[in-house]
Amino acid sequence: MANLILYYSRKGENYVNGSIQTISKGNTERVAEFIQKAVGGDLFEVEPVRNYSASYMTCIKEAQAEQRAGERPAVKRMPENLEDYDTIFIGYPNWWGTMPMFMFTVLDAFDWTGKTIVPFCTNEGSGLGVSVQDIKNSCPGAAVLPGLSIHGGSAANSEKQVKAWCESSLKLLREKH
Repeated sequence: MANLILYYSRKGENYVNGSIQTISKGNTERVAEFIQKAVGGDLFEVEPVRNYSASYMTCIKEAQAEQRAGERPAVKRMPENLEDYDTIFIGYPNWWGTMPMFMFTVLDAFDWTGKTIVPFCTNEGSGLGVSVQDIKNSCPGAAVLPGLSIHGGSAANSEKQVKAWCESSLKLLREKH
């Protein structure tokens, strides 16, 4: 059973524990690496073609405008295919209650029939929002397991929590098969 950890992570200016801070590695990337360490698999970082503003406050306004317009912004590259993977962990920051709109671009590009999706997100208190339901709606034919929400300010210290969640998710997968 091969795993793919597909994620987007914002580096630079972020909202962390109530204030704007600059981080050299994105919170979601940290969680993705902990998942890879726990379950193995390939990491694939999704990057939008259009760069968001370096200013966090401007970035979230841009993201909100995309969401309101129902946009599907282009990405720099996508996985060649998903045929080699049974389980895909999908990670993202929670922006305005769901994942960034370009993540939907990736979801819309593939047939998810028979795949298992395991969502995870980082946020500063908004949890998974409606992202899990959005993934279910965008990926018909996929089994979507319960997601993991990690507080962004705690991402660097979340390895133990991530590992426990991965073990729980793998147990659900074994029971499913």
